[in-house]
Amino acid sequence: MTIGYGFGGPWPISAGAPALPARVTGGNPSTQSTRSLNLFSPAKTERATLLARNGADFATIVVVMASNDHRAGNSRNASAQPSFGRGSGGGADPVRAASGTSAKDGAPVQSVDRAVTVLEILAQHGEAGVTEIAAELGVHKSTAFRLVGALERRGLVEQPGLRGKYQLGFGIIRLAGAMAAGLDLTQQSRRVCEDLAAELGETVNIAIPSGDMVVNIDQVRGASAVVTQNWIGRQNPLHSTSSGKVLLAHMRKSDQRRVLRAHLEEITPSTITDPEALRAELDEILERGFATAVEELEVGLNAVAAPVRGLSGEVVAAVSASGPSYRMEENKLESIGEIVLKAADEISTRMGHMPAA
Repeated sequence: MTIGYGFGGPWPISAGAPALPARVTGGNPSTQSTRSLNLFSPAKTERATLLARNGADFATIVVVMASNDHRAGNSRNASAQPSFGRGSGGGADPVRAASGTSAKDGAPVQSVDRAVTVLEILAQHGEAGVTEIAAELGVHKSTAFRLVGALERRGLVEQPGLRGKYQLGFGIIRLAGAMAAGLDLTQQSRRVCEDLAAELGETVNIAIPSGDMVVNIDQVRGASAVVTQNWIGRQNPLHSTSSGKVLLAHMRKSDQRRVLRAHLEEITPSTITDPEALRAELDEILERGFATAVEELEVGLNAVAAPVRGLSGEVVAAVSASGPSYRMEENKLESIGEIVLKAADEISTRMGHMPAA
């Protein structure tokens, strides 16, 4: 069996389980190599592929891929376990479950939902005992124990000691790492940017750092955009744009000091060129959560940007909305900033970032 880099790659590729399009950043599906690895069964792979195409969330797919195969009569508690068969094994169809069509009695769907909730509880609290998990789920302790036991057998949770506390296991790292390997920033952010451009009617860009510059890598124009300027590939100084200032604010202090010590070019009369004034604004950005630029790159152009975080929480990009100053007036930037910040958080979630509880 070979694996390819599709949804959450790598996934196995087999005749019964077509892979989704490659999503490794900068990758070419026709040139990417494959390697042999006996990871998941073809039936599970096919279900995961169908779940992804039907819009199922990553956590649901993780549980489906990691769940035990069900065989009638192989456990006296089998009815309490998620029933995801390999075709002839019976049980609920997870594709129907993910799309909102429950099984005959709804139990398999409920078990998946509860198992995912257990993982989320442990992710938020670090560790928890069966009694705490049962209380948060609103179920009997024996039900919580069976759920945790199933997740423990698959390596998704573990007990580090003898205190009866559980934490996320290394199986999560393996699955999450496979997911992260296939994440493409532009692909994950595209729908969010389209929605943001539609809501604001302005141009939306995704930008990443490039040395001491900021470069736009994707753009969506809103209905109100009157200029069809393409910003993709354009590099600008960090201090002169809202996206650049967001990235600068979240840089390592040593890198930030280096940028502030360098010459800050005056691109327009409004560009901030005083290092102390810029440092004060960077502190405000960290406190407020987003950055603004008022005619600092181009006269008559205003913008707002917010940070996009990756899997480990580091800021990897910025999403911005820009438009003419007569429409994106300075007194409106605060409210626009809140909208952009919400979109940035959604992209961050799609990139695997989980905010601290």
